[in-house]
Amino acid sequence: MSGAAARPVIIIFGAAVRADGGPSLTMRRRVMAAVAFGGTLPGPLYIPTGGQGRHGPPESEVMRRLLQDLGVPGDAIREEATARDTLESARACAAMLRGHQGPVYACSSGYHLPRCRMLLRLFGLPAGAVPPPEAAHGLMERWYWRLREGAALPYDAMLAGAERLFRR
Repeated sequence: MSGAAARPVIIIFGAAVRADGGPSLTMRRRVMAAVAFGGTLPGPLYIPTGGQGRHGPPESEVMRRLLQDLGVPGDAIREEATARDTLESARACAAMLRGHQGPVYACSSGYHLPRCRMLLRLFGLPAGAVPPPEAAHGLMERWYWRLREGAALPYDAMLAGAERLFRR
């Protein structure tokens, strides 16, 4: 990332694309949170991340369109369209941002944000957090996602830590 080393970066972690190719409510809320936070920063770069899911175009492409619909210029968006999950997203974004000196912020849902930040940090990006959007789910569904993250966080931490250890 030469030339814009101090530019703040907001990494938006993907969410499902609906069967009609449109954004899920979760994706829409994450992008809106990123844009609201980005409005407080000087010229941020947005990195929507997420590859091809079950439906429609890649998650990053749907988020890019949402960003542009919300007024973000195309040259302020750099897609990461290969990742199939959170671990791959963090790894790919860290590779994209190798040598970056400016602040980096993770944007996701509240339940998912701790894992996103942890993974970015394990891959060498001292990531802060975008204030998460309000939860779109009911109480039972929120607990489901929290329990899922409770299992995924140590699993991904182990994989990322091992990868970092063997990379040396």
